[in-house]
Amino acid sequence: MSGSLAHISQPVAAPPRRGVRRWLSVLLALFLLAGSLALNAPAAHAGGLGVGYDIGMGFLGAYNTDVDGRQAYCADLGADSPFAQTHGPETVTSLDSLSRQQLAELNYVLDRWGQSGDPNVTAAVALFVWSITDPGTYNSHGMSGDTYYVGRAPASERGTILANLAAMRQEATVNAVTDPSLTLSLDMADQYAGTLTVATHPAGLTGTATLTDAVFADGSTMRTIGAGAHPITGTPADGVPSYQIRASMNIAAAGYGAALDLYVTPGAQRLVAAVAGSSTGLSASASSPVIELDFQPEITTQVASRYVTEGDAFVDGLTVTVSKGTWIHLDGNPIEVTATGTLYGPFDEQPTEADTPPAGAPVVGTETVTLTGAGSYTSPGTITAPESGFYTWVWGIDKDAHGANAKYLTDSFTDRFGQVAETSVVPFQPVAVSEADQRLAIPGDALTDTITVSSSNGAWLKKDGTHIPVVFEGTAYQVPGTLPPAQDAVIDDNAVPLGTVTITADGPGVYTSPSVVAPSGGFVTWVWEVKKSSQPEWVRDYLAADWQDDYGINVETTSVRWPITATSLMREYNVHPGGRAFDVVTVSGFPANHGDFTGDGYWNADLDELRYTVYGPFATDTELTDDLDLTAAPVLTELTTPARNGVYKLGYTDDDKIVPTEPGFYVLVTTFEGDDRVQPYQSSPADVLERFYVPPTGTEVPVTVITQATPEALIGEPFSDTALVQGTKIPDGAYLVFRAYGPHPAEAGAVCETPFYVSDEIPVTQAGIYHSGTTTVTEPGNVYWVETLYGADGEVIAEGTCGAPGETTVISEQPDELRVKTNAVSTVTLGEPVHDVATVTGTVPEGARLVFEAYRQEGENATCTAEELVFTSAVIDLDGPGDYASDEVVFDQVGTYYWVETVIDKDGTILHRGLCGAPDETTTVTPVPEEPGKPGAPGELAQTGADGGWWPLGLAGGLIAAATGGVLLFGRRLAIARERAGYVREEDEMFEEFRAQFEGAKEE
Repeated sequence: MSGSLAHISQPVAAPPRRGVRRWLSVLLALFLLAGSLALNAPAAHAGGLGVGYDIGMGFLGAYNTDVDGRQAYCADLGADSPFAQTHGPETVTSLDSLSRQQLAELNYVLDRWGQSGDPNVTAAVALFVWSITDPGTYNSHGMSGDTYYVGRAPASERGTILANLAAMRQEATVNAVTDPSLTLSLDMADQYAGTLTVATHPAGLTGTATLTDAVFADGSTMRTIGAGAHPITGTPADGVPSYQIRASMNIAAAGYGAALDLYVTPGAQRLVAAVAGSSTGLSASASSPVIELDFQPEITTQVASRYVTEGDAFVDGLTVTVSKGTWIHLDGNPIEVTATGTLYGPFDEQPTEADTPPAGAPVVGTETVTLTGAGSYTSPGTITAPESGFYTWVWGIDKDAHGANAKYLTDSFTDRFGQVAETSVVPFQPVAVSEADQRLAIPGDALTDTITVSSSNGAWLKKDGTHIPVVFEGTAYQVPGTLPPAQDAVIDDNAVPLGTVTITADGPGVYTSPSVVAPSGGFVTWVWEVKKSSQPEWVRDYLAADWQDDYGINVETTSVRWPITATSLMREYNVHPGGRAFDVVTVSGFPANHGDFTGDGYWNADLDELRYTVYGPFATDTELTDDLDLTAAPVLTELTTPARNGVYKLGYTDDDKIVPTEPGFYVLVTTFEGDDRVQPYQSSPADVLERFYVPPTGTEVPVTVITQATPEALIGEPFSDTALVQGTKIPDGAYLVFRAYGPHPAEAGAVCETPFYVSDEIPVTQAGIYHSGTTTVTEPGNVYWVETLYGADGEVIAEGTCGAPGETTVISEQPDELRVKTNAVSTVTLGEPVHDVATVTGTVPEGARLVFEAYRQEGENATCTAEELVFTSAVIDLDGPGDYASDEVVFDQVGTYYWVETVIDKDGTILHRGLCGAPDETTTVTPVPEEPGKPGAPGELAQTGADGGWWPLGLAGGLIAAATGGVLLFGRRLAIARERAGYVREEDEMFEEFRAQFEGAKEE
């Protein structure tokens, strides 16, 4: 079926209707009976319905002749169906009054489509035949015959049938011919080069041409060709003085010509089909004149392989021809001709083709081949590839070097230098030596790598005068765990790829990579590779092999230093001279093994010291700002603890007591100098949670309010304000109200007109810390907080100012890329539940899901495989940025557990996977203590407080700590940390309610 026809399925022919089948059954029985009575009668062939449609309107399609297994088509619309004995076929060159062109078009269509198994095609053929053989009847129904007779097909198929019919008519008009023909002619330009000219009608005919004593351009004596001039080369027998070329050709011209195969059924429709069999073939032949010969051998070569591996042999293929004469034989044997090949190279690019090699061209070696006639030869292959480069052959025949046989050679021969077909390439091996541009970095930094690239086996090859570009792929891997990676040829299976960048090196040199964003913390190591499959297709063959450098090379590694946090709260806010201040500092963010790493020669050992400095006294609290010069500030005392995660109670023993002797304001600043794994850290001198006040003896502390808002947040993230209320006498019934204004563009300045958030009235019963509760916004900008302390009568006791320092929250857009930050419960006692929390920011794809896993650790190295897996959370659907918590789980063993969070899209592709061993993803399960410890002796606690109104509070706090073994204080630290992050757990809220029973404060 022609490609121009509509493509449909190929069903079998529609079955005859039930009545027709019954009639056919009777008729068949009669035929069988007649056959049994006339055994000597010739075989009868009855026609039947073939592929087509019969929906009760008359059959439309092909008939099975049952004579020769072919399908034929009705030529007489008004005659009976040809179900009786059918005779034929007979090839006819005339039919009724049809023109020869009509016969040719019928023959063309019937040949191309008449034997189709598609009823939409056979139906179209039937319409085509009727419209030519019986046009009167076809168009006698008051409408187009096409429209009328296509009604015999199902309505759903009529459009397809008519489209097929239109395509058949168009192709038949263009391609059908009445008299196909074939002629050949041979023309010789010299003794060997000639042309076989083929002329056909129609021009598109093709057939098999055969040459005698000659070959076509591809070396064959037989080819399928069409009309046109076809170059040939004479191939006389060796040693003959003359020869003659002959050519013959046969074409199967099925479907061409003004003829049809006719089937006749007496008294019924005639059937027609395309002319079948060999009768449609064309043939012709031609011969050249006798050609007189002489003898001139010539050589063309083609290297056996365009690309040769270093160390392999160069092999050249020689094709020997005779341009004048035939190869002369002496005493029945061909004379021997010596060909000498010289291999030049290496060159860094394809040499320019020339008649002779350039002066001083390097020579690798020479080889000789003995020629004994026209044909193909192979060089010995004694020269091996020494290094990368282009190597080109030059072959020649020196007539004078052949002694007595020189007279049989017409002349010497030398081919051209630098031919591409005679040139082999030894691919080069690009490699790189790299060094990370950042030895130390912090999360969010742009990490880059510098690579020095070269070829390790010779020249970096060129094409068209320019170095061949090579794509180097560098992948930055986050090393599992928290220790530096070990160098290895194999990439750690647990390493997390952070991103892959590419550098296209346009020759040897130094290149700097695009950047990859540093993760939350840990070591990042680069691995560079050259993959042939990643190069442009035309480059691949010029490269020797894939290449990859080692994983974990120290100079290719960056330490993204972990950020730590220290959340703390002074237990008292007013302390009398000679009294004691107490602080509990919760430190997180250190790797679990911090302090154990002693260095490896490239990375320095951990610095295992946290320093707590109490600065003061200061005359006013306005001096306690972020930009306070601590180098010149007065120092009350300095304490140290190991630089490890944990809860540190300061001031509870005689060894670390904090005893202010002078009136004024004091603040505790936590400092870590930083090492190769952890960032430097210093808490802010402006932190209201870390200050206390020593009033002058016998004086009252006035009521004041100092506030500290969440400094920054993303759209949709919760943020809040915190107030430190100080004063000796807090009026009964006092309460705080926080108001938030904005968000406003930063350039607009502080504007506090109509608040979008107003907190509840928060009762203030004594000095202490009070929280506003959290809120969120949907637009970026600056949010300005104003706190107001009211008396019981609603009179303002103290009020902040719009835009006061520390009272602005900067709201930023959510990042475009998906980001996930996690914070697991860091320490629990065996038997207590724990969970992990993921803060998701950025664009969250629809259908994304989150799963938490926990792995129990047995050794020193962080390992998160199926063997260590002890918990998998339920799948959590992500509906946008926000905080997502895992299920609660109770671990059944004391030890260290690493959490790993994974975000996948709706198709299961991993969008993010956390790092095994990340500090904020570590939970330490400790044994159940035998008896709660006490933070200090009652006598020491009795010294704490101010003017007698505060010591009971200190005693109450001590009793709380004693009763809970520090657990509530630790819970308080977690609550503060989570409040700052905009997340409050139910257990934190329970702690606040418990604390309120002792301190009379309500915190939200």
